[in-house]
Amino acid sequence: MRRPALDERTGATVTIAWVIIANKPFYPFYVWWLVGDGARTSAITLVAIPFFLAIPLIAGISPFSARLALPLIGTVDTVCESILFGRASATLLFLAPCMALAIVSFYPVEKWWQRGVACIIFICFAICWRRLDDPAFPWTGDQIATLLSVNVFAVASLMTFIGVRYAGTSYENTPN
Repeated sequence: MRRPALDERTGATVTIAWVIIANKPFYPFYVWWLVGDGARTSAITLVAIPFFLAIPLIAGISPFSARLALPLIGTVDTVCESILFGRASATLLFLAPCMALAIVSFYPVEKWWQRGVACIIFICFAICWRRLDDPAFPWTGDQIATLLSVNVFAVASLMTFIGVRYAGTSYENTPN
C-alpha cells in the first residue's frame, strides 16, 4: 500500500528534517577536528536524532503534526545545545532557522499555530539570552571562537537551504 503524496510544505519539512538527521552525527566530529576538545560533550547533541527522525515518520499520517514538530523540536534542541555550549558559542543562532520554519511551514488557515510557534521560539530565545552565560563544558576562548565560526556557518547554510527548499511552495492552497 502506497502512501499519498505529501503536500508541498510537508514535503519541504520532511526534506529539512532529513538534512538535519544526515548532518547531526557529524557535529561531534566537527568539534573534535576543529576545536580539538569537547567531542564527548558535543556527542550529547545526538540525543535529538530520534526526535527529528519522528518527523518523516509521522508526516504521512499527520502532515500538520510534522510541520508543527520541526520548528518545535529544533527549538528544544537549540536550547539544550545552548545550555551545553554557552551563549558565546552562538548556538542560539539556530533559533533563526526555527523561526524561518515557523514562518514558512504553515498554511494561512493555520495562522494561529504559526503565531504560537513564533512566540514560543522568541520566548525561548529571550529566556536563554537572559539566563545563559557559562557553558557546561569549560571551553577556552579560542575554542569558543572556533565554535562560534562553525555555528554561524552552519546556521547560514541551513537558512539558505530552507529558503531554497521552500521557494515556490504555494501559500494559498491548503493541504488536502
